[in-house]
Amino acid sequence: MLRLTPVVKNIVMINVMVYIMQMVFPSLESWLALSNVSTPYFKPYQLFTYMFAHGGLFHIFFNMLALSFLGPMLESFWGPKRFLMFYLITGIGAGAFNILIDLFFGVGSFHSMVGASGAVYGVLTAFGVLFPNLELMLLFPPIPIKAKYLVMILGGIAIYSGFSANPGDNTAHFAHLGGIVVAFIMLQFWRGRGN
Repeated sequence: MLRLTPVVKNIVMINVMVYIMQMVFPSLESWLALSNVSTPYFKPYQLFTYMFAHGGLFHIFFNMLALSFLGPMLESFWGPKRFLMFYLITGIGAGAFNILIDLFFGVGSFHSMVGASGAVYGVLTAFGVLFPNLELMLLFPPIPIKAKYLVMILGGIAIYSGFSANPGDNTAHFAHLGGIVVAFIMLQFWRGRGN
């Protein structure tokens, strides 16, 4: 049984409430989504709000499921304030990373982006760095894998998928990669400060 810590529980509840509001008020997503900076729809606040909106039931379900499994251990390890700061910074950083890749390399062009995936990839990265040899059980396929290998595999998939530029793919793969990169930088910074 999942034992949610306070910050993880509140993040999940906020995401679910926002998702329900998106169903009731469909135009809400256009306000919350992170729009491409080259469009007139971009607003700086969207770097924060995009990670609380989701594009569908499976999108929110798998993001919140991963957060519910991995987040409580990190929140218990770091404490609520540091965990919340880490989650928000990796989410904002993932959005910014996706924008920078699009601006400088012109790959992964997007119109708008929603979802907590960047922050969740940040949580996964922290989990893999702090508890590298802890085995996690995958859902599909149901096999055990060490956390460090899961992070490497998912990072590789994000890089490959981002540069393969499949026209029908509307997943922000570089935001996933951005969550990994920002999380790794934060962990190194904290480690350098002796935290």
